[in-house]
Amino acid sequence: MASTGTDGAFVEFDRVQKSYDGETLVVKDLNLSLPRGEFLTMLGPSGSGKTTCLMMLAGFETATHGDIRLGGVSINNIPPHKRGIGMVFQNYALFPHMTVAENLSFPLEVRKMNKSEREAKVQRALDMVQMGAFGGRRPAQLSGGQQQRIALARALVFEAELVLMDEPLGALDKQLREHMQFEIKAIADNLGITVVYVTHDQTEALTMSDRVAVFNDGVIQQLDPPDTLYEAPKNSFVAQFIGENNTLMGTVTKMNGEIAEVTLDDGEVIDTVPVNVGAVGDRTLVSIRPERVEFNKDRLQPDAHTVHAEVMEFIYMGDIYRTRLKVAGNDNFIVKTRNAPDQRRLQAGEKLEIGWRPQDCRALDA
Repeated sequence: MASTGTDGAFVEFDRVQKSYDGETLVVKDLNLSLPRGEFLTMLGPSGSGKTTCLMMLAGFETATHGDIRLGGVSINNIPPHKRGIGMVFQNYALFPHMTVAENLSFPLEVRKMNKSEREAKVQRALDMVQMGAFGGRRPAQLSGGQQQRIALARALVFEAELVLMDEPLGALDKQLREHMQFEIKAIADNLGITVVYVTHDQTEALTMSDRVAVFNDGVIQQLDPPDTLYEAPKNSFVAQFIGENNTLMGTVTKMNGEIAEVTLDDGEVIDTVPVNVGAVGDRTLVSIRPERVEFNKDRLQPDAHTVHAEVMEFIYMGDIYRTRLKVAGNDNFIVKTRNAPDQRRLQAGEKLEIGWRPQDCRALDA
């Protein structure tokens, strides 16, 4: 169970549970805290509990058990419009009959703000997202990316310290989506706001976040900065959900402190870092990232292990070559190599030895 308890927390989930039917828990005993200014992403497959957590924080869902605090104050019984939280949704949720400026002004009118103050805040928010000249347009006159910028500006207009984003880039095409990832992160950093961001897109999570909470089955499987999550997954779910990952099945045959010897199912023996295995005889799923595998034996360190492989497919992808191999019974073992002058084109059916460093290889739960 991942947990971080800190005294200086801005957002806190304290033993929060949620059930819709009184029996099945969609969020199980969640403990999570964020400092001010953090960009935290809740990442996971559909039904993992991430959106439910966001909706409880926003006030659109009520926790079945536990406490949610903002700035040290419990917000369980505070209605959504009094929590002072900005929200950005995938479908923008803009009023089509209002201009952009009227859309942004609306939440300020609800708060009984005077006209001149409203106009100043609206203009400031539009300028933040480079949409200062678009106040007189209606949503239908804007592109998808522009509408998403306006939705973000509306979340920022009343200077909320906390902004929640639920799959905000899901409706955009790939190129615009990637551009908006960097833009949203830059705006959040510049303003120093706290962001809780929900997505099922792992690349988005790795690109934008200070930390990522990986959800599965209502539980945080791992909570770490993106590089730790990718390089040092704590279990096989995280290893396979984050980025591309190769797996080989085997049995632990020796344990020696920080190294475990694993005999793969085809009889080959390799050394790995034991992460989620306890004893000799345990079945294990060995995890190795595609870019950590080496074809060129001259580049391997003396302690590297080599295994036999057969080329199934060799694909040119511009900046990289992607090679699919058969290794230890797994015929979907991927190796990614940089497009370099010394990389020769491999042929299907070719047999070769590949290798990697033991510290790049992790023995996880089977």
